Amino acid sequence: MDFILETMGTKVEFFEAYDLRTLEKRIDEQIQMNKALMLDVHSVSHHVVFDPDRSKMLYSAVVHFKQK
Repeated sequence: MDFILETMGTKVEFFEAYDLRTLEKRIDEQIQMNKALMLDVHSVSHHVVFDPDRSKMLYSAVVHFKQK
């Protein structure tokens, strides 16, 4: 029985929240977790849309992580 370890070279994660502080907190927590996988932030893109069901702004972000 062989045990094979492979490193993850790239990873894309999606986040959303109804306020910027929560969004930033979620992203920061995931950055810390991905450091253990030796992944750094490569790029971030973000968007804001109005959610008519809740009458609030919805903030979203896509974070691309790459191996160090």
